Amino acid sequence: MRKIVAGKLHGLTVTGADLNYHGSITLDPEHCEEAGILPLEFVEIWNRNSGARISTYVILGERGSRCCVLNGAAARTCQPGDEVIICNSVYVPEGEIVALRPRVLTFDKDNRVVSRLTYEVTRDSHGAYHFAVRDESGVEKPIPLRVGAS
Repeated sequence: MRKIVAGKLHGLTVTGADLNYHGSITLDPEHCEEAGILPLEFVEIWNRNSGARISTYVILGERGSRCCVLNGAAARTCQPGDEVIICNSVYVPEGEIVALRPRVLTFDKDNRVVSRLTYEVTRDSHGAYHFAVRDESGVEKPIPLRVGAS
């Protein structure tokens, strides 16, 4: 079994940090549903401002709020205004990686979705893996995909 990216919220802006709360990250259910992130699911959070990397679980905030609030100990790693990447994962047998199509949402500073991307892994007739990032219309994007290049 291999641990593979299942979905990602890329460039979400932290809207709050609440040290006096019982752990977790509070996210807008609309963002989570679209990226395939479940309530109580463990996610990894990477802070683009500080480089901090943490793991915590998701709780759902108010629908449509575009919130991203770090709670409890996680609040020490991110401050309001920081930009984060939030990623969930799934374990799959190596041969099943070609069946996955992780959904990636990118955001503006107000946590509005800017683009919807899909990651894709295929194998050629020789068994070599190929990786692609596709936009909503299925157009392949250049690799590496630069931030702001939706």
